[in-house]
Amino acid sequence: MKLAVIILTHNEERHIEACIRSASFADEILVIDDDSTDRTAEIARSAGARVIAHPLAGDFAGQRNFALTQTDADWVLYVDADERVQPETEAELRRIMAEDARAVYEIKRINVAFGQRMYYGGHRPDYPRRFFPRDAVRWEGLVHERTVSDLPVRRLKGSLLHYTYTDWDRYFQKFNQYTTLMAERQYADGKRASFLKILLDPPFAFFRFYILQRGFLDGRLGFILAMTHGFYTMVKYIKLHYMETDSDSLTSFRSA
Repeated sequence: MKLAVIILTHNEERHIEACIRSASFADEILVIDDDSTDRTAEIARSAGARVIAHPLAGDFAGQRNFALTQTDADWVLYVDADERVQPETEAELRRIMAEDARAVYEIKRINVAFGQRMYYGGHRPDYPRRFFPRDAVRWEGLVHERTVSDLPVRRLKGSLLHYTYTDWDRYFQKFNQYTTLMAERQYADGKRASFLKILLDPPFAFFRFYILQRGFLDGRLGFILAMTHGFYTMVKYIKLHYMETDSDSLTSFRSA
């Protein structure tokens, strides 16, 4: 049984070497690079990865599906460039492969924001589905993509450390990218945002993260991230609202 670790990248020179080193136990490390303009590809090759350039074009599921066609490994583990595979995980993966225990496996991901491990709120540990037989899964969704498979879902004991945010400039770059992608996805699904939704949903998003999910236990950073999540929710709905407004204006103009 052969294991491939797949890493999707775009301008990840600060992360890629450490990510590859954490996954060095794999039989193959495959980097699918979205036309990086920094040294991501060069560093990845030097660290022993095979690098294939392929544009993302805003389609995360499409990028992950493309990666599956670029390896002949029996099993694949997806790792993001800002994640690190923890040492205890290798033995568990090898055991599952040796037993051919075919399933889609979730793995615990501990988020590290600005150097702090987060255990509550919106950045508490999550369990993405990342490890499975290559021929048994496909991905769907432009953003917040998900796996689709007929196999049962099980959970690994191993974990990933996710260095989700390391500086505020990068945080707000992702903020802008993801609010746009989410607004486009909801618009394509026929959803619309009224002014009432823009008014009420952001404070509830903060309340959910900070109070219901106990983000206050993460201290000062828990409060800050709960506040920015409320702002994220507002910006997403503003973009969605004006997609509808701009579309209506364009339709009226064409009718005239």
